Amino acid sequence: MKKKMFLLALALVTVFALAACSTGNEEGEKAPSQLIIATGGTSGTYYPLGGGIAQIITDNTNVSATAQSTGASVENMRLLQNKEVDLAFTQTDIADYANNGKLMFESGKVDNLQGIASLYYETVQLVVPANSDIKSVADLKGKRVSVGAPGSGVEANARQILEIYGLTFDDLKAEYLSFGDSSSKIKDGNLDAAFVTAGAPTSAVTELSATKGVKLVSLDSDKIAELVSKYPFYVKQTIPANTYSGLDKDVDTVAVKAMLVVRKGLPEDLVYDITKSIFENTDKLVTINAKAKNISLDNALEGMSLEIHPGALKYYQEKGLK
Repeated sequence: MKKKMFLLALALVTVFALAACSTGNEEGEKAPSQLIIATGGTSGTYYPLGGGIAQIITDNTNVSATAQSTGASVENMRLLQNKEVDLAFTQTDIADYANNGKLMFESGKVDNLQGIASLYYETVQLVVPANSDIKSVADLKGKRVSVGAPGSGVEANARQILEIYGLTFDDLKAEYLSFGDSSSKIKDGNLDAAFVTAGAPTSAVTELSATKGVKLVSLDSDKIAELVSKYPFYVKQTIPANTYSGLDKDVDTVAVKAMLVVRKGLPEDLVYDITKSIFENTDKLVTINAKAKNISLDNALEGMSLEIHPGALKYYQEKGLK
């Protein structure tokens, strides 16, 4: 009997010791050895920056990370919901829809999202060939227009902007294409315009401007005001002249913010290390894309409507952010 009691006590001590030493959170999840970061198409901004962040995580934490090319914001939310990825890039508007079960998430909200950081402004760019006669969103009626990959954040932006101009996808010859495919079809003369929501300069647009030549279509000031009033996650944004080859004047448009989100369940200490590593190595991200210059602690929580992951929150509190 004494021997059995001793073995039972030993087993209980072992269980509690393992629990105490676990790197998991309140759900008991342990830190994985490999993290997957959902990004976007290879011609956008998410993918290269995601690759840079993956390298920073690998170099500065106890886990390795890889960037995965995806259909971007909307798809990334579903990948997180299904625990197929661990971190993801998304737009602040899409994260809000997912968290609250709105629009494309009406069939079911994503209930395991937490925020790490707002990163930079994602500018809505309406791209047309340099010789195009399209001067306004209103001129898109009847035209061949890429409205983004199916289920992407770009698609949601395109719908909302067209709505403000009294148009729907039915008024266009809408095509659901990635940035790269949109660029290729414009270059070949098989597409009249494309919506692109990404940090400017965007590689696909930069490459197109150097070959085919492009123009960016401005949004009318009254339409911008109407859009921001109806959808407060937008802000007015100006794309400076010379952002792309041949762009000789400023372009008025709108933007949302790109953000990095994480699935609930990842250990606090791991997400703390990830957050710290990103903000202490932003110089490495700037060499990948100029938009990374906007990644800073000063605006890390701007537009954040999600609950912040405890690991990220710990880092921000250490830095005095509120």
